[in-house]
Amino acid sequence: MLLACVGLAVGWAAKAPCVDTYTTPDGQVALDWRDARQYSLHCYSDAIPLYGVDHLQDGTLPYKTTWTDADGTVRAMEYPVVTGMLQYVGMRFTKVYVGVTGDTGPEVVPYFVIMAIVLAISWLVAVACTIPLAVRKWDVVLMALSPLVFVHAFTNFDTLAVALAAAGMLAWARQRPLLAGLLLGIGAAAKLYPLFILGPLLILCWRSGTLKPWWKATLAAAGAWIACNAPFALLYPRGWWEFFRLNSTRPADHDSIYNALTTFTSWRGFDGPLYAGQSPEKLNTFSLAAFLVLCLVIGVIGLTSPRRPRLASLVFLVVAAFLLTNKVWSPQYSLWLVPLAVLALPRVWVLLVWMVTDAYLWYPRLGYFLGLQDPARGNSPERFLTVVVLRDLLVLLICAMIVHTIYRPQADPVRQRGVDDPAFGPVDDQLPDRRLVPRRA
Repeated sequence: MLLACVGLAVGWAAKAPCVDTYTTPDGQVALDWRDARQYSLHCYSDAIPLYGVDHLQDGTLPYKTTWTDADGTVRAMEYPVVTGMLQYVGMRFTKVYVGVTGDTGPEVVPYFVIMAIVLAISWLVAVACTIPLAVRKWDVVLMALSPLVFVHAFTNFDTLAVALAAAGMLAWARQRPLLAGLLLGIGAAAKLYPLFILGPLLILCWRSGTLKPWWKATLAAAGAWIACNAPFALLYPRGWWEFFRLNSTRPADHDSIYNALTTFTSWRGFDGPLYAGQSPEKLNTFSLAAFLVLCLVIGVIGLTSPRRPRLASLVFLVVAAFLLTNKVWSPQYSLWLVPLAVLALPRVWVLLVWMVTDAYLWYPRLGYFLGLQDPARGNSPERFLTVVVLRDLLVLLICAMIVHTIYRPQADPVRQRGVDDPAFGPVDDQLPDRRLVPRRA
């Protein structure tokens, strides 16, 4: 836990230059993002511009508040409700702080500090929940001191979802499926991916011949997600729907494999050129279909392996399948994989190579954006996307190694220590283990 604090301190030091201020000629204190410092110093964080872009600084309630962009599009808070309300609560604390202290500087500076504290606590919770799930506790050092934490702990708001996912897995391991489902449902209302954990749980419960714990977790997750979303969906349907609308209309993101393919080849994408606001329907369909096909493949792997797979192994494969096929892989999404990788494949050098490469990707990425403003100072999209492809290949390699450990349990670094899986919970090794394909006599 102390090492996790060190990792977060490095992450804070990396972002701190982006909340520097300066005094304007008319005597006002302003945020110092002059000369694209957020890119040249590699300290960019979404939390800073979104404080103004999402109208948080106005003190209004997200989802209730809408506005019209220059192109005529009606906009609202672009995040799921738990993440949106996290930002709202951070804003309310900021305004109380400013009112009490009389701080005349940019309001976004104390807001970012407050949000960084919350995000840091969330990551510490994630680390604390991962430690009991690891056979060798010191493997979690890879999570605490991951280069991805140095770079992305404060890039966006994802550590909250990581904490809820890790807490849900720990609750399952402690044989509390209702609490696990509750935490995963809240996590899905912050970021979608904690909901993916229910798929691997279904496979493990089927193999154990006991679906009751899975139903408890799933119904609790559905109830928690509905409870978080229903008030906003009913009271402010347009604002609540913005997250879903934006994700359906946005094109392939900069870090996606689809953007790399269009850059390195003459391919124009599934939909060709799009006009403003047009949904990439073919890309959406392909991305979803590819993810579902991979989930089916992972399901077959989980049902046909000679021994019940470990939970983290299956969850890593599902989350990696989503990231690799999705049209958006925002840089901080890689944090989702960190605790899962540490649990699924605790091999130090393999994970370090991936983490260092994935963290390094941040620098040519911001260099690419800097080049859009000043070509003489930035780097080409080809350099940036070369690292994207390398990152994707490394994640695929880790997936292949995990599949190998699933089909060859004797090669699993966790099971080599004589332990089944600390995360099995209600489906521990005392229950029968059935396969889709019966064992040969």
